[in-house]
Amino acid sequence: MIKVLYFGGQKSGKSQLAQDRALAISNEKKPYYIATYDNSFGDLQMQKRIDNHQDSRGDSFITIEESRHLNSVISSGHTYLIDCMSMWILNTISWSQDEVLQELETVAKCDANIVFVLNEVGSGVIPIDKVSREFVDRTGIVGQKLTSICDEVYEVKFGLGVRLK
Repeated sequence: MIKVLYFGGQKSGKSQLAQDRALAISNEKKPYYIATYDNSFGDLQMQKRIDNHQDSRGDSFITIEESRHLNSVISSGHTYLIDCMSMWILNTISWSQDEVLQELETVAKCDANIVFVLNEVGSGVIPIDKVSREFVDRTGIVGQKLTSICDEVYEVKFGLGVRLK
């Protein structure tokens, strides 16, 4: 079983590359798409993004909505696309860093193919408010953890994935 990470900026094409990869490694079984965004905020712009993602993957995936406890929906022998880890970080921002890393460790031990998608947010200025700083810092920490547990890591820009690992 393989673990793969695609990371890059917003609208860089990482989700499409991740979908293609998940389909390629799914061994002819329909892969699972773990949707991590919790649209309880009623954000219409985010709903449009969700709709676009759903349209792009069509019926190629079985969708599971899980915003926090990833390990509770992952079973051995299957392929999963987790899109996206950035939303998962936002949903778990109240968890301690140790709890976040423990969840990732548990997911990493699953005997399943897993393709992760993560936004790159740490290339700008240090945010002025505490919650934004925590989100940016945690994204960097989660990114480092994911690169340590993944067999392959791709940076994505303009729809092109460059393999780093």
